[in-house]
Amino acid sequence: MNQTTLGFEPLHKKTRKEVFLQEMERVVPWAELVALIQPHARGAHQALGGRPPFAVQTMLRIHCLQLWWNLSDPAMEEELHERPLYRRFVGLEGAARMPDESTILRFRHLLEKHQLAQRIFEVVNAELARQGLMLRTGTIVDASIIAAPSSTKNSKGERDPEMHQTKKGNQWHFGMKAHIGVDADSGLVHTVIGTAANVSDVTQACGLLHGQEQHAWGDAGYQGVDKREEHLGRQVRWSVAMRPGKRRLLDRSDPVQQLQEQVQRLNAGIRAKVEHPFRIIKQQFGYAKVRYRGLTKNTARLTMLFALGNLWMARRELQQARG
Repeated sequence: MNQTTLGFEPLHKKTRKEVFLQEMERVVPWAELVALIQPHARGAHQALGGRPPFAVQTMLRIHCLQLWWNLSDPAMEEELHERPLYRRFVGLEGAARMPDESTILRFRHLLEKHQLAQRIFEVVNAELARQGLMLRTGTIVDASIIAAPSSTKNSKGERDPEMHQTKKGNQWHFGMKAHIGVDADSGLVHTVIGTAANVSDVTQACGLLHGQEQHAWGDAGYQGVDKREEHLGRQVRWSVAMRPGKRRLLDRSDPVQQLQEQVQRLNAGIRAKVEHPFRIIKQQFGYAKVRYRGLTKNTARLTMLFALGNLWMARRELQQARG
């Protein structure tokens, strides 16, 4: 039997999406990001006799919604029409019209054309550094494969020429790699590099260091990094994991080898921080497969995702600092 409400609406319960958006509303530096994008947006949508353009902050918020829920441009347009929560977040509640998928696409192309994703990433990290959340005394490096469609059943009849395949364990993967450098203290990402999947991790290690760290950690894929030419003269002490096969041969009854095993475990505990940003990007934000063709567009998307991921990881500290 249905219970009557006597004319009253049922009590509102905040959904997880609503809580998430409220927290991101507080921690994203909207004013700084809008000021960064605004000079490039002037005249971008102006047309004589055309409709007035949407505000930069509105389009930036829509772009963030796309990243948080891994939505395509058409799907984002539909979500704006269907979800009052999204319309309220982007400031279009009660608006007479909504941005269509072409408008959403043009804003993304604007960010790509002026390489604003990297600059947004830098603005976010500068804000985190001002709050004392990025100490820059140590760096953890790692890479993760982002899958790409391997099928040739498309309009061009070929796979993305900028993506390549690589073998990990006994399995082949086709796509790109996201290489990141992470602050060893906070676990926040300070450097992002996108390459094809067949690029060796150790070749990108130099680019993942910001130059101020005294210590760096990496898994077994970075063996020999301190002997490479690009690292000569750097005052960085590397702690690279022992190869798994060699580690399995350690004799735990030998005190020296037992100490080596303990060192490996301690270093593994430090390196574990680098997995958290990847978990947020792949599991929480759903970016397990590339959305576009080419490395440039996908690297820009990854850079934006890691910037937003940093804000999500530091949201409690940022909210406390801002009262």
